Amino acid sequence: MAHCGGNPAAAVRHLADAIASAPQEPEPYAVLAELWRDKRSELADVVHDGGSPKTVLVQSFISFLENDMDGAALAIGSVTGFQPGVAWARAPWFSDERFLGAVSADALAEAAMRTMDYGHDLDTEAMRERFQPWFHAIDVVSARRPLPEALAKMAILLRACGLTDASLALCDRADAVERTMMTEVVRAGTWRMLGRPEQTAAAFERALALDPSNWSLYLDLADVRAEQGDLAAAVRLCDQGLEQEPTEITLRAARLAYRTRLTGSAAELSELLELAPHLPNASYRSQLIDHACAGPGLPVDLVATARRVQNV
Repeated sequence: MAHCGGNPAAAVRHLADAIASAPQEPEPYAVLAELWRDKRSELADVVHDGGSPKTVLVQSFISFLENDMDGAALAIGSVTGFQPGVAWARAPWFSDERFLGAVSADALAEAAMRTMDYGHDLDTEAMRERFQPWFHAIDVVSARRPLPEALAKMAILLRACGLTDASLALCDRADAVERTMMTEVVRAGTWRMLGRPEQTAAAFERALALDPSNWSLYLDLADVRAEQGDLAAAVRLCDQGLEQEPTEITLRAARLAYRTRLTGSAAELSELLELAPHLPNASYRSQLIDHACAGPGLPVDLVATARRVQNV
């Protein structure tokens, strides 16, 4: 702390920089642990104030020191999600038996979800190498405490990293404890990523059997059937979803899109275009308009209007 002028706060910032530059090196953590032991009251505000990545990084290790393993996992998950190009989980404490033996399955699962918060591409060899400590933690914690929904969330991270076989295997392990709708939805997403529509549809059908009042599952399955060219089934599934949630705008729009493609109804395309600006997901809106514009015999000027709405 001498080169920081005896200022504990400055020392923490210096140590945070050192950890950020080489997360796998043990020395900065050892110094930070000593500093926290000796200057806890002076550092409490520094450690817990602010949400910069380096502050959250320090919080993760302090949580570990305080035996708050869930808090440690959540914090490092947040940092990883913000900047996954750094191997934050190479921190020695993340592979420590104390951490792996105490962190809850739910907390590790939520931490895994946080690593994907910013939508970075994790499906590369370099990313898989950086995420090796996460994969090890998932193996250890899922074996120790196999909670189905937690395992399903962990399986999402494995899928995002391109480990589709491991993701499906973790879903199977979750099923061995208890079958849940969420596990089937995760499995469906993995099959979809692999370009296997029949397996995708089968997983969504099993999810619906487990949660038949969930309107979004009807929509998910309708989308798969539409991709397969079974527009009648897609419309029927949208109708079933609307029985559960009659005012859901995304379901209404999907039904109109699939009806238009099936029948070439200009009236239903016009109704879809009225709903389109209110759909929350722009890419899905574009997908639905693509389907609708493929309907037979639609007026050319109406299709042109649809394309303009699509590009807004």
